[in-house]
Amino acid sequence: MLTLKTEISKINKIGAGMTNKLKKLGLKTVQDLIFHFPFRYDDFTKITAISKLQPETSANVVGKIELIQNKRSLHKRMNITEALVSDDSETVKIIWFNQPFIARNLHVGDKVSLAGKIESDYSGMTMKSPAYEKIINNQTLHTQGLVPNYHLTGNITQKQVRFLIKQIISLADQIIDWLPDSIKNNLNLLNLVDAVTKIHFPKTNTDIEQAKKRLGFDELFLIQLQSQLIKKQIKSKKAIAVKFLEKETKQFVKNLNFKLTDAQRKAAWEILQDIGQSTPMSRLLEGDVGSGKTVVAVIAMLNVALNNKLGGQSALMVPTEILAQQHFNSISKLLAGTGIKIGLITRSEKKMNNELGIRKKELEIKNKKLNQKENKKNKKIHNSKFIIHNSNIIIGTHALIQEKIKFKNLVLAIIDEQHRFGVEQRKMLVEKAGVKEAETEVELLSADSADRSSTSVSALTSNKNRQSKIPHILSMTATPIPRSLALALHGNLDISIINEMPKGRKKVITKIVPEENRQKAYDFIQEQIKNNRQVFVICPLIDFSDKLGVKSVKQEFEKLDKQIFPNLSIAILHGRMKSKEKETIMRDFLNNKINILIATSVVEVGIDVPNASIMMIEGSDRFGLSQLHQFRGRVGRSEHQSYCFLFTDNSSEKTSDRLQALVDCDDGFALAKMDLKFRGPGEVYGTAQTGFPELKIASLFDYNSIKQARDQVERLLNQDFDLKNYPELKKRMAHNA
Repeated sequence: MLTLKTEISKINKIGAGMTNKLKKLGLKTVQDLIFHFPFRYDDFTKITAISKLQPETSANVVGKIELIQNKRSLHKRMNITEALVSDDSETVKIIWFNQPFIARNLHVGDKVSLAGKIESDYSGMTMKSPAYEKIINNQTLHTQGLVPNYHLTGNITQKQVRFLIKQIISLADQIIDWLPDSIKNNLNLLNLVDAVTKIHFPKTNTDIEQAKKRLGFDELFLIQLQSQLIKKQIKSKKAIAVKFLEKETKQFVKNLNFKLTDAQRKAAWEILQDIGQSTPMSRLLEGDVGSGKTVVAVIAMLNVALNNKLGGQSALMVPTEILAQQHFNSISKLLAGTGIKIGLITRSEKKMNNELGIRKKELEIKNKKLNQKENKKNKKIHNSKFIIHNSNIIIGTHALIQEKIKFKNLVLAIIDEQHRFGVEQRKMLVEKAGVKEAETEVELLSADSADRSSTSVSALTSNKNRQSKIPHILSMTATPIPRSLALALHGNLDISIINEMPKGRKKVITKIVPEENRQKAYDFIQEQIKNNRQVFVICPLIDFSDKLGVKSVKQEFEKLDKQIFPNLSIAILHGRMKSKEKETIMRDFLNNKINILIATSVVEVGIDVPNASIMMIEGSDRFGLSQLHQFRGRVGRSEHQSYCFLFTDNSSEKTSDRLQALVDCDDGFALAKMDLKFRGPGEVYGTAQTGFPELKIASLFDYNSIKQARDQVERLLNQDFDLKNYPELKKRMAHNA
């Protein structure tokens, strides 16, 4: 007997080949198949009389086969199946290509339903390669009514998927509806069984709308419930309140060699207000590339460090060693003269700023003393321990967590992603500062971590014997996303947005370069390099691919290094290289030992290279606007005029319009909105990394539905925070975690 948990291979008339193909779609059980929803429908609700057919339209025809035969086309060497189908009004010619089995399935006298596009030629109206099915007992599945279309893979056909789902749809009765009745009644939502049945086999457009309303609400509701539970749990904990030091903060801002933008001031004030409370801050600081997020974070760290009574520390976690080094240098300069002690901990480097007056030799002496009673293999950890215990601000990579460091008194944890959203981003922004053993040990997890494992949210919330106070958490991202989308993704976070750029920054001149002007672009690059500038070249692929026909890093390196710029220093950078190798190349590029760096999208998570003035992007149509904008943000970081050149072989109007938007606009938030309309969130922000919730039905543009879901979640949690009265919902949440 089939159940929802039955493996697909047990369904009648399904073989091992089909089972393996369905697994590629993530479909392993009956339940998986039932929840594999259509993405669109063919409307064959009206049967058209053959005499009323019009060319260049789609139609559904029902008639009797008068003639059917296979023949061989000598000219193109293909099998052609021809048929004549008639109804009470007229006869139409049907043609199928390379499907000789159709003539064995259909016979003269059979009643058939056909759906497809109508064409007109010298012989009259014709249907070429229509969907077809034999009508038995007046039942049809593929060619009449509202016909569902599903995402496919391999050689699976729409007919096969429809047939399989039709076989098992009655098992939807076994689905437990976990949504509380009160919410369904409030919003007039279908029961889950009805919604699932109607989404697959609707009789009317109203059925589709009602099913989508329920199923879309479910997706948004679960996201919001998860977020709000985390938020309430975090808010139920205690953090150390950081008193706002107005005099010192104003002096710091006054000493800056630039003026803060209004957006920076607002974001800084929101953060200072948050950390001034004894409830933990959970805030996302979102700002375009180069908008000045770091100095806003420094203002918060300054207040933590100068509150002497707290003895508090701040930790800044970044994805790469070079970025950590860059932050260490820039923050040390910003805080010069304040007496604040700053430490750097990465895999290959551990040091402190000169404010402390401790040099490398003295660090080694300290390590010797610490090492007397311990095994020498722990020297690296001791080095880290000394820095941690003697620093107000610690900047580091994953070395901060990989070496099991115990912070003395971590008050503020900052995570700088500079990365498209990573795995389970909604939860990880909270989980990065998971409290473990009593009083001191705090782990941070970066969104860019290669190790995607994470501390359970329960580590923050469940064990009364563990530390009662947790750090304030600030996450920073350079990926601009619209506020409604941010609310959908980060309902557990407060959001600050820096939506203006520092004054005086030169706009990067962006141009779409047609192939006939490629040499002019190379000549311009040569001139820039003569003036001591540097160049990024971005390619979509690492290796050459005949099938895709787009530029690859290795192919472009061969061309530029051997033919175009043989006298220049050129290097490549891509994700398959070892971390140490990537770090070395980026460091050499930063130090101007490399003129041209040819890379994949790995440079999207990059560092500032002030000397780089040209960003050249091959196959630019392969990237989204937001990603192209991130690439462009790698240049224009200094006083030099910078340029972004977009190359593409795609001459379609849609591609031209999309790239022209990048030429005309340098506002990352505006571009993100355009990109969402052009491509959708999956392609824009990388759903493949599950950074965005996998929404099958709901729209992240539908702010009203997002708000509706949030309101219902808040009302439910106010009544029953632990969901004690909703066991099925609790199970669904556990399954969704």
